[in-house]
Amino acid sequence: MATRHDEGGSRLWRGMRHLIFGEDSEPTLRAEIEDAIDEAEDSRPVAGDLSPAERQMLRNLLHFGEQTAGDICVTRGDIMAVASDISFEGLVRAFADAGHSRLPVYGDSLDSVIGMVHIKDVFMASVDPSRDRSIKSLLREPLFVPESMGVIELLARMRSQRVHLAIVVDEFGGTEGLVTIEDVVEEIVGEIEDEHDEAEAGMLTMLDEGLWEADARLELEELAQAVDARLSSDEDEVDTLGGLVFLLAGRIPTQGECVTHPSGWKLEAVDSDPRRIIRVRLHAPEMPPAAD
Repeated sequence: MATRHDEGGSRLWRGMRHLIFGEDSEPTLRAEIEDAIDEAEDSRPVAGDLSPAERQMLRNLLHFGEQTAGDICVTRGDIMAVASDISFEGLVRAFADAGHSRLPVYGDSLDSVIGMVHIKDVFMASVDPSRDRSIKSLLREPLFVPESMGVIELLARMRSQRVHLAIVVDEFGGTEGLVTIEDVVEEIVGEIEDEHDEAEAGMLTMLDEGLWEADARLELEELAQAVDARLSSDEDEVDTLGGLVFLLAGRIPTQGECVTHPSGWKLEAVDSDPRRIIRVRLHAPEMPPAAD
């Protein structure tokens, strides 16, 4: 129970805050809850109190509504999709390679997504020879949402329409990215991994002196800070390592192909496919022989 002294102090503080800062200074419920979580972390643990994992979930939930579909979607360059003219056997292989339960299907390009295929339908068609195995018969309708849609509205639409995959489109109707219901839930509970997920290689790893390996999505700014300040690009639109390799090669290089940066660093595409660069190995410039 609060004492008369506590109540007086609280009223005094509220009066001073109102006098100095005005009515707009009143803290929001969101801020008060976050402050309470901060204070609890600094205090001694109490039996039955929230665990660190629960506190992190609460923090995530407090800011959940501030995010949009564009914030959380898988970017266009990382979308795994299949063409509408793919064979059934090719579709089965695509699911095996992708490791996903749903794959978008596009027409002329990724900007013309015509539907999605669920692995459950592919499995049923594979065990029942009487089923139609054409892409057209397997197509399901995904959601198409603007990148500005809030994640709370997106989650509500996914639940009400019972569709767990959405194509995120930009202001011109082009494909900006892809988001699944798992992506939305992960914004609250953190990364969800199942028994089929493989451990991801690090974004940047030093293999040996002068030899590094990195995820193609690594930001150039981070690469320059960690490895060599010269590893940059004069092109403003290039901000990732994969983008730099693409710029230097003029295309997506094949696996094992090297390009040379003006600084002398050799950039090797150690993992790539026809649609994207996945991982890059960086070989330091050869040092000139020392003068006698």
